Amino acid sequence: MSQTIVLASNNSGKIKEFNTLFQVLNIDVKPQGEFGVEEADETGLTFVENAILKARHACEHTGMPALADDSGIEVDYLNGAPGIYSARFAGTHGDNDANNALLLEKLAGVSTLERSARFHCVLVFMRHKDDPTPIIAHGSWEGRILESSEGAEGFGYDPIFYVPETACSAASLPKEIKNQLSHRAKALKELFEALKARNLFL
Repeated sequence: MSQTIVLASNNSGKIKEFNTLFQVLNIDVKPQGEFGVEEADETGLTFVENAILKARHACEHTGMPALADDSGIEVDYLNGAPGIYSARFAGTHGDNDANNALLLEKLAGVSTLERSARFHCVLVFMRHKDDPTPIIAHGSWEGRILESSEGAEGFGYDPIFYVPETACSAASLPKEIKNQLSHRAKALKELFEALKARNLFL
């Protein structure tokens, strides 16, 4: 029998990715929207702060264990931007095309060597809203920003993120390969180890 946890997001790309990765634990990941929970205010100044805010919000409104993901891309040439503002870089939350276009515009004419970037993913798992010891896991994925979009898989900044170990964009990778290499996959591996150490779900 599978167990259910609430994902503090309504991002369809993330929900699909998490469900694929959580199948091994026989855990069903449901978006908070299915429970009528609206998005939390992301008032934190770091990925960790925002992930904790989102997880606590989902726990509080559902009474269920919750998992929150706060992730984004950090570009060295832009001093770490867009960072925690990745999803709303161009102004409208979740407008991937506009975000990618703005990032490419800001890097116009910048040499390949100066286009280094990395994805970050911070995962926070809380058993309930008053959980004093949430599990916090972090993964990062090194690469660089391309000069134009490539590939049709993935979501977010994947089409303009070049992955050196596969010599293509993240959006050109089959999802089973991406789910081994990505920042989210690395954070999930760390999360699974922590869940196992606490005998949660396993």
